[in-house]
Order: sequence, then C-alpha cells, then structure tokens
Amino acid sequence: MHVRTEAPTPAGSGDDTVTEAILLVGGKGTRLRPLTARTPKPMVPAAGVPFLTHQLARARAAGVEHIVLATSYLAEVFEPYFGDGSSLGLSLEYVTERDPLGTGGAIRNVASRLDSGPDDPVLIFNGDILTGLDIRALVRTHASSGADVSLHLTRVEDPRAFGLVPTDANGRVTAFLEKPQTPEEIVTDQINAGAYVFRRSVIDSIPEGRPVSVERETFPDLLAAGAHLQGMVDSTYWLDLGTPQAFVRGSADLVLGRAPSPAVPGQCGERLILPTATVAPDAKLTGGTVIGPSARIGEGARIAGSAILDGAIVEPGAVITNSLIGAGARVGARAVLSDTVVGDGAVVGADNELRQGVRVWCDAVLPAGAVRFSSDV
Repeated sequence: MHVRTEAPTPAGSGDDTVTEAILLVGGKGTRLRPLTARTPKPMVPAAGVPFLTHQLARARAAGVEHIVLATSYLAEVFEPYFGDGSSLGLSLEYVTERDPLGTGGAIRNVASRLDSGPDDPVLIFNGDILTGLDIRALVRTHASSGADVSLHLTRVEDPRAFGLVPTDANGRVTAFLEKPQTPEEIVTDQINAGAYVFRRSVIDSIPEGRPVSVERETFPDLLAAGAHLQGMVDSTYWLDLGTPQAFVRGSADLVLGRAPSPAVPGQCGERLILPTATVAPDAKLTGGTVIGPSARIGEGARIAGSAILDGAIVEPGAVITNSLIGAGARVGARAVLSDTVVGDGAVVGADNELRQGVRVWCDAVLPAGAVRFSSDV
C-alpha cells in the first residue's frame, strides 16, 4: 500500500484543481426495483433527466474535464445516451466490469484510463448520491492537508445504518467503524458520504482483478499502514437515493431547488413540465412534481412531490403524492397513490388506492377498484 512520505503541501496553498474523475455506476439498484428492472439506477430520470446527468454537470462545473465511468449492470445504455461527453463539455470513457468488483475493485479496474501523474488528485464519486458538496473545497482540503485520500463526510441524526468516520481536531481520520449497534459505539455522527479525492498512486496500489471494498478494505488498510486520510465535513445537502422513496424525494428537491444542479432543464419551482407533455388546465401540480416528455395529465388530477416519467398517463381525478409513475404507465381515474412506485408500462385501474411503499411491477395490470387501504364509502 503506497504511503506518501514527503512533506505535505503547506496549509493554505489552496489548489482546488482536479481535472479527472471516476464515477461508479455499476450497481444493480436492487432496492430501487421496479425502477431499475429495465434501467440502471443512474439512468432513472430525476427532475427530467437521467440522474447521472446532474452528477456529470456538477463535476464539470467544478473543473473536471475527463471522467471514466465504471459500469456493469445494463452497461450498454450509458454510451448511446452520453456519447463522448462533448455535449456536456466533458471527455467521457466507459469501462465495463465482467464480474462485480466492489467499489475498490471498480476504481482499480479503470485506473489505466487515467492520465494523471502519481501525485495528482483524482475525484471519485458514487452514482447513487445526490449531494450539494462543494467539490472544489474538498480538493482544496486534499491539497492543503497533503492527504493520500480525502473523504467527504456528512453528519446524520441517526448514524446506525452507516459506517462512522471519526476525525481528530485537524480533520484527520482516526478510524472506520462499521454500522454501530449500541449507544456506546456511536462515537460520532460523521459518516462516509461517498465522494473522495485520491492521490493517483493510491489508486494504483489497490489489488487488481478481484473484488475490493474501499470502505471495508482499502481505507482501513491505508490507516493501518500510516497513510494520511483527511475528512471534510460538508452537510449542505446529502441524500442516498437507494430507495424509491428517497429517489422520488431527490427528484422533487432538484425541482424545488433544494438540491443544487446546473442540469435541471428549466426553472426551479413547484413543478417542472417537460416539452411535449400535456397537462389539463385545472390539474394541480405541487411539491417539485416533474412531468416527463409526452406524459398526459387529465382534468382535476392532483399530483404532489412526484415524478411522472416519459409517456405516462394520469387520468382525470387521480391523486398522486410522493410517488413515481414509470415510463408508459397508466394511472386510472380517481385512483389514489401515496408513496407508491408504478413500474414502466404498468396499469393501475380506476378507483384503486395504493399507499405505504406499494410497488407495482413493470407491465402489471391492476383492475379497477382491485386494491384499497380504506373502507369503500
């Protein structure tokens, strides 16, 4: 494991330049099904464009020029959509894993595509995190501290579902603690937020050709070898989009402007209606709702905090709250959906009532009035 031994860059040198990045987009998105049954998680639309678009645009805004995408699940869909990246002002390359390699293995698997020298910084981020991270500030922290790896940390109220990352008074990481089970184990509210700056030589030291977890193997091994791992706390906005409810919330927050992105295709506000969508004049759209291309919203429909994807149809009088309606799906008249995901091509017949995390699979058909959560009045 490579550990830098020369003196660190003096504090205050302030270099915030990073031109290369690795984006990890190989996960299957199992927790998001049926959203990911036909579409890899980073390509599911959020605020009108594939979620990956927001991440690429934010990296470009921070000065990144070259990004290597580490793909695996449904890898064939990325390049036809983004091409060489020139439309975003980027140079994009794609590397597909034959077998799942974990986060560290995926990073190592694309290292040969990097142009950076041994001591140059490389930005690495996960394809399922929506964040307001100040990328330049993380790079400055990396440069001024002379770290081998710098980590974006965020604070959460309940860290039991996450790995804890305590730091000393200077922000240097002191340990990596797996998900705590008792109050005594909760020694910090700081967690690994899924974005890093690596010294290029550290990437090259990750074992090649086998699964490696940066969280469980690379980072602890670096600490044990005496490497300098620096944490930077930035809690401006952070959301793990691993569940359908979180994904819907993230899309709404992008539309509302709570989550920053230069890629939102329109002005932020209560609603975002994409070109070619049709919305009845008396339909009410609120809470960051997005209506995708060619979607149709019927008379008297009320939609709050939801995403209606391409070509979906919401019939008159339907009420949809905090839900996602897949591409080409149909929600029948007077149906009531709350915290629900309807897969691509599915049909929810009239007068159904779906609540509390119900998932309707792709192409499934619910007859009219088939499901209710309340008594029929």
